[in-house]
Parts: sequence; C-alpha cells; structure tokens
Amino acid sequence: MLKELRNLYHGRSKRAHRFRYALLAFDMATILFVIVTSFLPMAPWILVADVAIGAVIVLDFVARFAVEERKAAFWRRLTTWADVVAMLSFLAPLLGAQLGFLRVLRTLRLLHAYQMLGRLRQDFRLFRKHEEVILAAVNLAVFLFVMTGLIHATQAGRNPQIGNYADALYFTVTTLTTTGFGDITLQGTSGRMISVLVMIVGVTLFLRLAQVLFRPLKVRHKCPSCGLMLHDADAVHCKHCGVVLNIKDEGLV
Repeated sequence: MLKELRNLYHGRSKRAHRFRYALLAFDMATILFVIVTSFLPMAPWILVADVAIGAVIVLDFVARFAVEERKAAFWRRLTTWADVVAMLSFLAPLLGAQLGFLRVLRTLRLLHAYQMLGRLRQDFRLFRKHEEVILAAVNLAVFLFVMTGLIHATQAGRNPQIGNYADALYFTVTTLTTTGFGDITLQGTSGRMISVLVMIVGVTLFLRLAQVLFRPLKVRHKCPSCGLMLHDADAVHCKHCGVVLNIKDEGLV
C-alpha cells in the first residue's frame, strides 16, 4: 500500500502523472472555490462543500506524510502548516460554531499555487519561457487574497466600512496600487499595521509584476565566467564579460 502511494506521488508512470494532475485540478478547483465563495453569504451548500474539501485535503495530507522519507523536513515546510490551517478552516463546521472564524483562513490554500507552478514548469515550455512573469503574477495574487482575507477577518463586524469580502478586496487593491481613494480606512492599531504591510509589500509586488511585463524578455543562463544570470534570448556573448554563452534553446524565436 505504501509503495503504491509512493509511486503515485513520486513515480514517473503515466498513471502517476494522471494522479498528480488530478491533484493539481483539485487544488485549482479549491482555490477557485475559496475565491468565489468569499463573496457569497454563508449557505448550507457551502458548509457541505467545505467539509467535503476538508476531508479530501486530510486524506491527501496523510498520504503525503506517509510517503515522505524525511518526516522532520515535512513539518518544516510552510505549505505543510498552511495545509494544517486549511484543514481546520474547511472542517470548522464540524468543530463547532465557536471555531467558525477559522473559515477566513481558507485563503492560505492559495500557497498551493506555488506547487502548481512547479509541476506545470516541468511539463510545459510556455511556463518555463514566461516563468518570471507568471511567478510575479502569482506572488501578487496570493498576497492580494491572503491580505484580503486577513482584513476581512479583523475588520468585519467592528469596522462599518468593511461590510463584506468585496469591501476588503476593494481596500486591498486601492492600497497596493497606490490609488488610495480614502473612502475606506482600517480601524485600530492592528488595522494601521495591516495597511502599512499592504502598502510596503503590495506595492513592491505590483511594481515587480510591472517590471517583468514591460522589460525585454530575458533568459536564465549562468555565465561560466562572471556568473551573470539574465541575458537576451538571442545573446551569443555575455554583456558583462564578453564570454561565449552557448545558451541552449529549442530553435524558436
């Protein structure tokens, strides 16, 4: 049983690839569910879906732990603890109404977007070619929705300007894009600190995305002489030291 699980999670067979892409599809569907339902009022079908998704996450978590050879390293990963929190948040209806606040932490499931990129990068040239742009966009999206969830969790009910998730998202977007209309402000010391965090980190991520979108396309190739990593796609010599690069490509311009 354990050997079969290890083959599914780490094997190279077609069956293993199909299994991992099924998990990838589940992660994508879960992230979409998290984002969409954040805008909706609580309903019985959402609670049922929460529990069902939580159960699948638990099974996947247990299976990944079982096949992990380095158990200690498993617990040192950020995604491991994000999954623990996500499991609690999805299973909150079973844990009692007093733990319902954990539901807002479902946005930590967005950290699985990085695992998606790792899998897709291995299989698709498009992802490898535009890796910097995709990674910058994912960084911004993950930060955006995690901070929106945090703002909604800490301000809804105590701040009349944050009545729903859409209000929190609106504030986050206007802040990190430096628009700052001023019609919504966060209350209390914690609210001010969250605003500072959104402004500093969010603006940085936003500018990073703009930078990789508008600068000329570069390829990653370490220069054997000076160590410069980024070069023009058609570069023959390193711009820094002039050494011949021999950048491998697939014959496409």
